[in-house]
Amino acid sequence: MDNIFTTDFWIHEWEKVKSDDTYAVHKGFSTPEYWDKAAATYNRGKKEKQRRKVKKTLARFREAGLLSKDMTVLDIGCGTGELALGLAESGATVTALDFSTAMLDRLDQAVPSHLRDRILLCCEDWYEVDIDKYGWKNRFDLVTGFMAPALSTSRSFFKMMACGRNGFAVRGWADKKPDPVMAALWEKIMDRPLDDRPQSILYKINLLFAMKYFPDIWFDKMEWDQTTSLDREIENQTAFFQKVRDLPETKLRQIIEPYLTGIQKNGRIGRKQQGLTATAVWSKNRW
Repeated sequence: MDNIFTTDFWIHEWEKVKSDDTYAVHKGFSTPEYWDKAAATYNRGKKEKQRRKVKKTLARFREAGLLSKDMTVLDIGCGTGELALGLAESGATVTALDFSTAMLDRLDQAVPSHLRDRILLCCEDWYEVDIDKYGWKNRFDLVTGFMAPALSTSRSFFKMMACGRNGFAVRGWADKKPDPVMAALWEKIMDRPLDDRPQSILYKINLLFAMKYFPDIWFDKMEWDQTTSLDREIENQTAFFQKVRDLPETKLRQIIEPYLTGIQKNGRIGRKQQGLTATAVWSKNRW
């Protein structure tokens, strides 16, 4: 019987997801082209709720002894930079990495003048970046990866851990209801119902326990209403399915545009997003 307390077991289990829809969905989200298109509407929710979430995260970092003035942080898949900005306000110098120039542009626009020297923007694909060339091995006091497609494989996860000398933090979906718009288009384009279980965070957590790390873990219920313009939604969905299904763009648009046009209201596409995130924070000293 396989030993569930070994790293090999969990790496093997993690790799098995390549055979299901979860991996296919990840492929759709794994290109800078998709996120460049999505950046315009991404993370446009209530700022107060976002600030509270970042404040809670920073408090947990502080409790774990992983937050101090003048520390260095690598934020992988930083997106629009909510966490990077919070860390910089706390006195850290943050290397904010993302492969989407549009996401980094939004972060750049949000950086106040007093934090300019504390946030270093880095446009790189985490899968391809040479951490030896950058001198990133054991360089950062804290390495983070929140909701980052960049950390969807065991190889990229271990690469992340190679860059930290003290602490680490990851966040991902522990459970998520399917996006109703994507699910409907999936059935039309893929000829089967969507069966997406985005739970790679659970493989990460179990892998950490197998490695004798004991992370601080917490869960947050997520629920928000999302609206996008019809034109933007067409572009986003087309960019997504171009990576998922080997069909010409013109053919995809012949499926996507009529469906989205049929469900739009006043030129907008709306849906409710719901899920549960898990955050794991741990120290290299195995506390």
